[in-house]
Parts: sequence; C-alpha cells; structure tokens
Amino acid sequence: MTESSKTNMRVIFALTLVHFTGDFYSAFTTPLFPLFVEKLGLSLTQVGLIAGINRFLAFIVQPSVGYLADRYPTRAFTMVGLLLPVVFIPLSGIAQGFWTLLAVIAIGSIGSSMFHPAVTGMVPLYAGNKAGLSMSIFNTGGTLAFGVGPLFITWYAAQFGLAALPATMVLGLLVAVYLYLTLPSPPNEGLGRNGFLDAIRESLGDAWRPIALIWLVMVLRAVVGQSFMTFMPVLFVQEGFSLISAGTLFSLFTVAGTVSGLTAGAISDRIGFKPVFYLTHGLMTPVLLLFLQLSGGWVYAGAALAGGIVLATLPLGVVMAQSLAPRGRSMVGSLMMGFAFGLGGLVAPLVGKLADIYSVRIVLTWISFIPVITLFLIARFPAVKNGTT
Repeated sequence: MTESSKTNMRVIFALTLVHFTGDFYSAFTTPLFPLFVEKLGLSLTQVGLIAGINRFLAFIVQPSVGYLADRYPTRAFTMVGLLLPVVFIPLSGIAQGFWTLLAVIAIGSIGSSMFHPAVTGMVPLYAGNKAGLSMSIFNTGGTLAFGVGPLFITWYAAQFGLAALPATMVLGLLVAVYLYLTLPSPPNEGLGRNGFLDAIRESLGDAWRPIALIWLVMVLRAVVGQSFMTFMPVLFVQEGFSLISAGTLFSLFTVAGTVSGLTAGAISDRIGFKPVFYLTHGLMTPVLLLFLQLSGGWVYAGAALAGGIVLATLPLGVVMAQSLAPRGRSMVGSLMMGFAFGLGGLVAPLVGKLADIYSVRIVLTWISFIPVITLFLIARFPAVKNGTT
C-alpha cells in the first residue's frame, strides 16, 4: 500500500476493533483477583506472579512477534492472536487451582502478544496526516476495553458466578468472524531478508538514542500504571468496597485514560509531543498521592483523574518512536507499547511481595513518586511536532 495524506477510517476502525476485543477479554483477569483470592486462597505474592507473567507474555515478547510480523506479513498473527484470549481467558472461571489459573491466563496472554504488533504496525500506513489522532483512536480500543471489560465481568461474575465465565467467549467469537471477513492483510515492511538483530538496527537506524529515552519513560510510566491497575481492586476490596465498586474504580481509571489519550493525541499533532509529556508526567505524582488520600465517593473522581493523567501519553510514545524510525513499524510499535508495558508489568510480583509485607497502600504511595524521575528524561526528548512519516 502507498501512504497518502487521507486517513482510511474503515481500516482504522477494524484495527481498533481487534485491539478492543482482545483487550476486553484480557481485562477480565485483574478485577477478578479478589474472587480468585477468595476461591483459591491466593496470596498477594501469587496475585503479583500471575499479573507479572500475564504482562510478560502479553507484552514483553512482542518485539520478537513484531519481527515475525514484519518478516511474514499474514493475518494469522492477528486472527490467532485474537482467538487465544477470547477462548482461554474465560476458562479462568473454572480453574481449580493456582497452576491451572496461571496456565489459562498465560495462554490468553500469548495471544495478546501476537495481535498487538501486527495491528499497531498497520495504523500509520492508514493514518494519513493524522498519525497522532489515529494512534490515539487505535489506543482507545485498548483503554476503553480495559474500562468496560472490568465493569462487564464484575457484574457478570456477581450475577452468575465464576463458573459461568466460559459462556462469555461467544461474544468474541462473533467479532472474530466479522474481522476475518473485513480485515485487510498487513503490508510488507521490506525487512523480510533481515535477521532479528539486523531488523532492529534497520528499524531504529540513527534514531536509537532518542528512541531509547522514549522507551525508558514508557517503562517507568508502565510501572506506575500497571502497579495501580493490578492492586487497586485488591486495595479497595480490602478496605470495604464491593467487588463491583472496585471494578468501577478500575474502569474509571482506564476509561479516563481513553479520553485523555484522544485529547493528548489531537494536541500533540498541533504542538508536538514533548510539551504533552511534560504536563502529564509533571502532574502524575501529586494526582496519584491525592487519589490515595481520598475517601468515600471522592475516590471515584480520584480514580478518573489519576487514570487520565497516567494513561494520557501511552499512544504518544508509540507514534513519536514510529515518526523517528518509520521502517519496521510493527517492531518499533512493539518495543514502545509491548516491551515497555511488559517490563513495567514484570515488577508486579515484587510489588505484591512488598504489599504482603508493608500493605498495598504504602507500596502504591512509594510508586507514586516514580514519575518525578521521568521529567529528567523527557527534558532530553527531541522536538517532534507531527506524527506523519
């Protein structure tokens, strides 16, 4: 395909629907941790281990899948990758022990690592001159899924019980049929003759230094976001909130990120990425500390505000890196979104262990100060004004 200045919204919608559906099922796990703890007697360390492996397999292996997606352009990465979370994540409801639960979540997570690089790499090719906005729309599919998914699954589990979770896979299978009939095949990025390391060098070129800075900021942001999203439901259930209320807080956190991500994407197309990073990361620590101090009904407003600030720059790091290194978009996108997000999630077992020792609230308070570090890295970002390539 030849890139043009016109945005192909039909394809952007299809790619966003893949993102939404896969992440909708992936979003089932975290808000159900309180029920898994009750049913299977899990410790917070085991919760952190499940969360860490989930993020490792869903995100940190994405660069290798991104390399394969660039080398062998086929819809198999997208369709098989979508089907694995649709089928296996709902099976967690009938898991009879820790290891079975870990296995079905792990298989579903592998599927997530398969479809993300392929569809992320296709977005810039159909975005035209609206790269920041298009990637934000695409990212909205994921963040919105992580918003409505917990609301749906906590309501569903409260009404029908964990054992009824397998029936939910019907929704995803219907969407998969539609996508099979409408989704275009991914184009060839021209890296098929290169080995893995050569493909990385070809993708990054001379831009590897600024991309490394962006990547590090994305990792630290992911540590903060993943820690709050993993342990926030557990914290508030421990403190007397119902499972549905905890799921609502999780959803408000992520849905607010959907809105802020779209806003940040549109603004970055006009004024550049760096000012948006400065503003959101500068506000992150005070907003998170405020959220942890709120009580009663104010907690819901705090969750929305915190999520909006923490998740706003998630799509911008991807677009900025793809603008600096436009070749091998699947590879670059997976490094920014998948590998960074996965490394951030890998700290979950450590966070869980510390929470077992000191309490969830204290550990989340410590983590709230991490964004201060990112400001020094953002200061060295290059001035990139537009996501077009």
